[in-house]
Amino acid sequence: MPVTGYTNTPTGPDRYWQGSADDLLAALGTSAGGLRQQEASKRLTHMSSNRLRTSKRFSVPLMLLAQFKSPIILILIGASLVSLYFADYLTAGIILGIVFLSGILGFFQEHSASNALVNLLKVVKISSTVLRDGQQNQIANEEIVPGDILLFSAGAMIPADCRLLEANHLHMEEAMLTGETLPVDKNIAPVPSDNPSIGQMSNILFMGTHVRTGSAKAVAVRTGRSTQFGQIAEHLRLRPPQTEFERGITRFGYFLLEVTLSLVFLIFVFNVVFHRPVLDSLLFSLALAVGLVPQLLPAIITVNLAKGAQAMAKKKVIIKRLAAIENFGSMEILCTDKTGTLTEGLVELQSCLDATGQPSERVRFFGYLNAQMETGIRNPIDEAICNSGPLDISAFLKIDEVNWSNSTRSGAARAYASWGWQSAPWVRRTGSSPRTNAR
Repeated sequence: MPVTGYTNTPTGPDRYWQGSADDLLAALGTSAGGLRQQEASKRLTHMSSNRLRTSKRFSVPLMLLAQFKSPIILILIGASLVSLYFADYLTAGIILGIVFLSGILGFFQEHSASNALVNLLKVVKISSTVLRDGQQNQIANEEIVPGDILLFSAGAMIPADCRLLEANHLHMEEAMLTGETLPVDKNIAPVPSDNPSIGQMSNILFMGTHVRTGSAKAVAVRTGRSTQFGQIAEHLRLRPPQTEFERGITRFGYFLLEVTLSLVFLIFVFNVVFHRPVLDSLLFSLALAVGLVPQLLPAIITVNLAKGAQAMAKKKVIIKRLAAIENFGSMEILCTDKTGTLTEGLVELQSCLDATGQPSERVRFFGYLNAQMETGIRNPIDEAICNSGPLDISAFLKIDEVNWSNSTRSGAARAYASWGWQSAPWVRRTGSSPRTNAR
């Protein structure tokens, strides 16, 4: 029965970002202690597993037949049939042999690449901390159901769309959904809007995002294809377009077919006009057609693409479609992000400056103290400070930690300029300094 404030839909309670957390727990038939294992198993049986729909995999026969759909291959098969009809078994055997070997080579390459990806996905298993029967358990993400209570800490991947129940200095990385590179602050306050954007849902954790800093307790509301990420993935499940190389081969095949048929027709007509025997004219035209077909072209293409795939495999790159190899060679402009691709994406500390712009070891010391004592995932600046060289901080004891956001960092920098290091409130409370001053 629906609970006040929520209406149950096939994908779960609607507007789950609104209302109180208690009402949402009641609507999901769960509690802060989590589901009972028996109830979770029942829900998993009646609902689809918490996974996205994978691309439809070709069966072995279909994958094999797909190797022979090129217009050039079809022309060669037609030429071999003509040769068989006129008892030219040697020519027919050579043509069919080349076609068969070319198709088998492409089939084995694509089939082995497909199996490699499947085996890789089997090895990679991700689990989350879930409360079941009031106890913490590591549960595979595929077995998480709506109503599960999950616990997250820094670095955790979110396995479902969840409503926050508790949040402690929580910052999330949501770049894969919003494109926003900076961490996003999250809290447990309800969002009043009826149709908020992803960026406005400050009390929702989305599948596929991960915790940058802090910790949280949340209830899974939507799983699998009903999540925001799942809906995006469904829209992207389109048939992969032909590569420029495949389109070129197809155009060339049709052009070859048109030229061959035109020549056969014209030569046959000329022979008939000049009163040559009709049967001899037909045989001559068909023989010319067989001779015009480049029998070795498919084999040459497949062998070269296979060699390219083997070269890429040595670089630990799996090529699912042989035709994709040619795309690398046809690129004129490659657009990519710089950080982590063309560069290492690492920050190195060169010097530390005080408020007057002078080198200061005191600034480096407090920056090092803060970076060493903070919990969670370090940002690149903290890593650079820690890697700049060890300092003795054994005389300091950590009392508390205040998570830093972009706004608090800039506020701390302004406070430093007016208070000074020794009299700044945060120095007396935590013995740390704002990280943005250690450059």
